[in-house]
Amino acid sequence: MKGSDLFVKCLENEGVEYMFGVPGEEVLDLLDSLSRSKIRFIVTRHEHGAAFMADVYGRLSHRPGVCLSTLGPGATNLITGVADAYLDNAPVVAITGQAAQEKTHKEAHQYIDIVGSFAHITNWNTAIRRADFIPEIMRKAFDIAADVPGAVHIELPEDVAEEETDKVPLQKKGKGHISAPGDEELERVAAFIKNASMPIILAGNGILREEASPELCEFVNKTGIQVATTFMGKGVIPAESEFYLGSVGIQEKDYVMCGIDFADLVICIGFDHVEYSPRFWNPASLKKIVHIHSTHPEVDSSYLPEFVLIGSIKETLHRMAAFCDFRKDIPEYFRKLKNILEEELGSFRDDTAFPMKPQKILYDIRNCISREDILISDVGAHKIWIGRLFPAYEPNTVIISNGLASMGFALPGAIAANLVLPERKVVVATGDGGFLMNLQELETARRLGCNFVVVIFDDSGYGSIDWKARIKFNKSFGTQFSNPDFVRLAESFGAKGVKIERAQDFAPGLKEALESGGIWIFDVEVDYSENIKLTRKLGKNVCRFS
Repeated sequence: MKGSDLFVKCLENEGVEYMFGVPGEEVLDLLDSLSRSKIRFIVTRHEHGAAFMADVYGRLSHRPGVCLSTLGPGATNLITGVADAYLDNAPVVAITGQAAQEKTHKEAHQYIDIVGSFAHITNWNTAIRRADFIPEIMRKAFDIAADVPGAVHIELPEDVAEEETDKVPLQKKGKGHISAPGDEELERVAAFIKNASMPIILAGNGILREEASPELCEFVNKTGIQVATTFMGKGVIPAESEFYLGSVGIQEKDYVMCGIDFADLVICIGFDHVEYSPRFWNPASLKKIVHIHSTHPEVDSSYLPEFVLIGSIKETLHRMAAFCDFRKDIPEYFRKLKNILEEELGSFRDDTAFPMKPQKILYDIRNCISREDILISDVGAHKIWIGRLFPAYEPNTVIISNGLASMGFALPGAIAANLVLPERKVVVATGDGGFLMNLQELETARRLGCNFVVVIFDDSGYGSIDWKARIKFNKSFGTQFSNPDFVRLAESFGAKGVKIERAQDFAPGLKEALESGGIWIFDVEVDYSENIKLTRKLGKNVCRFS
């Protein structure tokens, strides 16, 4: 067979269901081989969108998502989405075409060093130089993407795709098991935690990647220790749990941060440094820290753990619970923190102000979807409000781009969510800036018959940058723009558009859209003056309340 046929057989051998991408001349042989495969090739309207779809597919399925581009500009268009997967540790295999190798030692049309370009945004990448190498390279790529996890990249030159080979895919062997630390070490850590007077758990994205939420809840229910999550860790413990304190991720001081301020021990479980730099919550390096993860901690002067437990998060939590012969009482201070955040969101239930407050929009969204439904957040001021206030009740029901924090993430992500979990309702929360960065994928969504609702937080500007500028300079520059008619724009793509003109109309309209199915675009004017109020609220006295 030719190299491209073997390449596709290797993809099938890895259990690949979808490949997201844009065609190009240098991947014609690969596309021809795909045309005879059970793998479904999803033609996207931009490589940017293809990479984000692979990213969210990987997060929700816990299997590597696959995206494809041609050489040159097609490959460089993939970079943002691949970098997002890299920093958020989402399993992705990015595949790019390349010119024939006879051209790569000299100046040639559309040729640039793509392997070199991807080197710093992937856990591993390589170019295939002979068709016979395909089985080993493919096996290695998928192993690394799934087990590290994160993004990897494979370059397939067009002459290698055409080359004849008699190799076959490598048989997949049993998956290695990462065990927990030994009993003696677990017992020592349990005793250390027992002696803490006010411990707190900081739960991160690693728990979701290892599907360890049940074990976290088991550990918490036994020990009574309060849990703060990162933005990407939302849902690892149900928001209604008495042990859930809230989410941290705002650089300025927030109420939940006060819980960490007062804690004498921070137990970091599945916490990735990229989620929330320790310099924000441990600036003086005085906190006692326990690190529980499948990977070693980043070397950081603000993150110097007393104990480092490397191994399976699931198994570590389950086995350590057996050594925890104590149950902590919930400090009254923590109860007050939790009540403040719950009351803040609930206080906007009957708010009729227009433009709508971000808290009111989120309150209505939360009450229009079930606990298993999915909210996908784009990047902007609304993301801060979602991270801070939006309650998540199940794992992987609030999807956020946090490490790279890339605008344009959410709309392609909704398409992937529809493919992986078609039985769930999906809501996209996006700013008017982020929405227009991948608007073209509405055509992809319509072609695939997707069902989701896009809620545009419309402030005719880059709201989060405006907010930061006003904090720093008391004024803003270069953040405002005009918008199209989003209703007519939606209709031109075959979607349904709704312009909200009264706060009272949003929740009923959203419920109707979710029940009706199809693609809906809601244009909702938002009052982001609330951002400044939030910042002021997070001042010196934030941790002092009666």
